[in-house]
Amino acid sequence: MNICIVGCGYVGLVTAAAFADFGNEVVALDVDKKKIKSLSSGGCPIYEPGLKELLERNRKAKRIRFTTSISSAVHKSEIIFICVATPSKKDGSTDLSQIKAAASQIAKNIKNQKIIVNKSTVPIGTGELVEKVINKNLKIPVEFDVVSNPEFLREGQAIRDFFEPDRIVIGSNSETATAKVKELYKTLKCPVISTDLYSAELIKYASNAFLATKISFINSIANICEITDANIDDIAMGLGTDKRIGHDFLQAGLGFGGSCFPKDLQSLLSTSIELKDPLKIIKEVIEQNKIRVPRIIKRIIKRIGLAKGPKLSGKTISVLGLAFKPNTDDLREAKSIEICNAILKEGANINTYDPIAMEKAKDILKNRKVNFCKDPYSAAEKSDAAIFITEWPEFKQLDLKRLTKKMNSAIIFDGRNIYDVNEMKKLKIEYHSIGRPSYYP
Repeated sequence: MNICIVGCGYVGLVTAAAFADFGNEVVALDVDKKKIKSLSSGGCPIYEPGLKELLERNRKAKRIRFTTSISSAVHKSEIIFICVATPSKKDGSTDLSQIKAAASQIAKNIKNQKIIVNKSTVPIGTGELVEKVINKNLKIPVEFDVVSNPEFLREGQAIRDFFEPDRIVIGSNSETATAKVKELYKTLKCPVISTDLYSAELIKYASNAFLATKISFINSIANICEITDANIDDIAMGLGTDKRIGHDFLQAGLGFGGSCFPKDLQSLLSTSIELKDPLKIIKEVIEQNKIRVPRIIKRIIKRIGLAKGPKLSGKTISVLGLAFKPNTDDLREAKSIEICNAILKEGANINTYDPIAMEKAKDILKNRKVNFCKDPYSAAEKSDAAIFITEWPEFKQLDLKRLTKKMNSAIIFDGRNIYDVNEMKKLKIEYHSIGRPSYYP
């Protein structure tokens, strides 16, 4: 098929590259001229394992091209996917300005029948909004259908998630449009859930809200563990072996971040309030996530802080890991930035290292008392404590004896429970993790 992807961000690029790999003719559209120039000349503006290679393969096969011209992008396309950003407003509701702008521009440039697909994460009722915007801006009478086809891509695993999905969700009031979109995914072996627009839009929010709830729940139990010296690893195992619950998303830590969970929960809560039936459980999930960073900062201050003034004045803290999760350079809603800001506010200096996200972090933390280091061992130099924030695989292979020998004080705070407490006992390294007994040599 001939496909147009509107928006060359994270979702748009992965979607464009994957559909091209299925053998479709794909044109990817974006208003950012610099981004389109880079993509057209072989670049890849985001870090996602496998994406650069996937784009390159389909460029060579001439199945994908990039443009800033919407008229040329939509002209031959049978299906147009809207993959633009839907950020949160200050009140938590979803900013749909880019969705409206995309729909308006599509309407002004289509001349024959099209299927318009919302792949962006949008609140319930957005499909109807897109339909109204298109009808209002059509230059000539054109038949079209609006479909909701939410994405379920995890950063760091997006390529695998696209080619090996748990399910495909297609929402539409048109059986013909549903069948056409379903055909795009015919090579994938997974359930296809065909439903109405409202249900498809709500499935995405409900999915992310449920997963975030599991995270906040296990973190709340971890708080009790820290008070009582129970072990959250054993509790998570006891929970996860129950087939009704499962092991996924039961890893205690610093809470969730990134571009999806925080935004989607706020949007779902805002929608429920607007519908006069507030989801109190979602509000509590958000609140529990907010207290994760203050809690770990309080523990650091209690261990190495001063009694008066800025509690960490004159101290140096090693911050290891900046990306909100492994295998991405995304810093949106990253706990690392929140932690760095809190540490800096208390007067400390920071040595930091991340395998991928350093350049982006420099833009956010510039002109601050932050030293960006070449490796974890350099970051540990003369530090008074180290905190691990991102569970990068390479951190699991560190020589911790070598790392702690470079520190003023061999004190580790593990925000993601990367290491085994018994191993730390063998190494005689002071160790504080989440929901597990601390070890003092």
